[in-house]
Amino acid sequence: MKLTLLQKQALRTALFSLITLIAISLIFYFSFEVSLTNLILIACAYFIALFFIYGFQMRKFIFLQLNRVYESNLFDNEPALKKELEDIDFEKFIKRIRKFAETKHTEIEQLHNRDDFRRDFIGDIAHELKTPIFTAQGYLLTVLDDDLDDPELIKKYLERTNKSIERLSYIVKDLDMIAKLESGMKLEQGNFNIVKTLLDVFELFELKASKKNIRIDFKEAYEFPIMVKADKDKIEQVVINLLSNSIKYGKLGGSTLVSIKPHSDHQYLVSFEDDGVGIEEKNLPRLFERFYRVEKSRSRDQGGSGLGLAIVKHIIEAHDQEIFVESKIGQGSSFSFTLNKAI
Repeated sequence: MKLTLLQKQALRTALFSLITLIAISLIFYFSFEVSLTNLILIACAYFIALFFIYGFQMRKFIFLQLNRVYESNLFDNEPALKKELEDIDFEKFIKRIRKFAETKHTEIEQLHNRDDFRRDFIGDIAHELKTPIFTAQGYLLTVLDDDLDDPELIKKYLERTNKSIERLSYIVKDLDMIAKLESGMKLEQGNFNIVKTLLDVFELFELKASKKNIRIDFKEAYEFPIMVKADKDKIEQVVINLLSNSIKYGKLGGSTLVSIKPHSDHQYLVSFEDDGVGIEEKNLPRLFERFYRVEKSRSRDQGGSGLGLAIVKHIIEAHDQEIFVESKIGQGSSFSFTLNKAI
């Protein structure tokens, strides 16, 4: 059995003590004709002295071992630790070691989670890129076939090819935006009228909404400008993504109503409420993950990059704001986010 350093030290000390005790007992017994009672008293006194000497030696040994740990730069962020070691305050040191171990355990778990997320992300992005690429390739190869002479059919295939390329372009664009947001894209914050921004986006989606007979409007009339402080272009992207999802999963003849109301003394709450298909409660916690699909087959049929809500979350959190979601199957969804009032 292999012994630890502390066990070896304890064994050496015990053997030394035993040999010394036997030697001293024999010397006193044969040289000084000490009685058995006095010999026992001498042995007790020796043990008491040895107890303190042993305790000091063990503390010194432990200190030297802990000092090696300290000098190994394991605790670079703990400048106060050396003083504690010099005072041999082992209780505090053990607490610090326990805290350090718990922190490292948490970090290791986070690394495992990130590794799992990385694998899932690579798999998802490979699928998202592969689908439009293979679709476009298939139509192009068909068009290049010499046996295809119908101009209308060629036009139809080229239009579908273009649609696949557009989808691919959206994915690359959204990936680029997420990468920039995660790397700390600088926000150009300024004061602007959020009502005007919303109206501009409403116009962009007017044709798309009309195809499903979906009404996009404010929940109430806003006669005066509502000024907020944020990056106008980024918030416009948030509104575009939320409205796009609302129309995509909205029901025929439904509606998406937008409201702006005070959230706190210095914040507004901008809400998007629709009466679409809704989302199951179990899916809500993962809704803002990249490429997460509530219903994969339905979502891919609808198109899109699968990154829209992830981008929304990044932009809102980059502004140090909050985003909320509520939804019920068959009744619709409500997405809301906060914005600072203009100073």
